[in-house]
Amino acid sequence: MRDIVTLACTACKQRNYTTTKNKRKTTEKLEFKKYCRFCRLHTIHKETK
Repeated sequence: MRDIVTLACTACKQRNYTTTKNKRKTTEKLEFKKYCRFCRLHTIHKETK
């Protein structure tokens, strides 16, 4: 039931990370503060398609 999702930087829109999530328990989109190597900053990364 776990699906692979891609995380994209909200500042530069680059897709930097992949992770898994349980679609049954977590219906909303994931959001993490992670390091973006393109911006060279810690920015918010949101789940994309």
